[in-house]
Amino acid sequence: MKKFNLFTEIIVVAKNDFARAINSAKKFAISYEGKILYEPFSPTLISIFEGSIAPLSPLAKDLSRPMSTMLGSNYKIVEDGDRILIKASGAWQEIIGYNQKRSLYNDTTADGIDTFLDKDLEAIGWHATEFSIGYREIVEQFEGQCEGILLCIEQESPYQFSGLGFLFDLDHARKIAFEYCVTTINDKLKNDADFATLTKDEAEAAEYFKAL
Repeated sequence: MKKFNLFTEIIVVAKNDFARAINSAKKFAISYEGKILYEPFSPTLISIFEGSIAPLSPLAKDLSRPMSTMLGSNYKIVEDGDRILIKASGAWQEIIGYNQKRSLYNDTTADGIDTFLDKDLEAIGWHATEFSIGYREIVEQFEGQCEGILLCIEQESPYQFSGLGFLFDLDHARKIAFEYCVTTINDKLKNDADFATLTKDEAEAAEYFKAL
């Protein structure tokens, strides 16, 4: 997976596309890749903005409105020739709201990751907890071996991290997660005295992973 850190990334949008969207009065999205999209949005969309721009009132005294203000005060926008450059880290809370329903996992709270949106991966994660395998451990396999985007804000000092995970190939992710759990559980069954005798739930989990 690739990190897309909104503290450091600049989203580049074609100025003509941006102007067309803000003048359309339609709801539109700006993807992390800088594409302008209109409703209905794809379930695979990863956005840094979703909404519509209210037209100016005909009674307004100043009918000019700079592009730098169009998305609100949480976005920093610079016009650069035929491009619009957007810094979106200040809008992180809004961005979570846009994307949470489409992300595979949510690592934006102090509680950490406790569920997967995909039902098959959630079944793997739920059974794995019987052998003290946490969601974070499984996510580390995704982040190291799978194609996807970790949309986040991350800074070093003082350290801050908040992120949403998106995977491009769920079948591959399910395979990676399942194989990791099987290997880890088999090792615990052989070497961890805590699992010398299994509870009913542990036995069911071991059977799920074909570890018995």
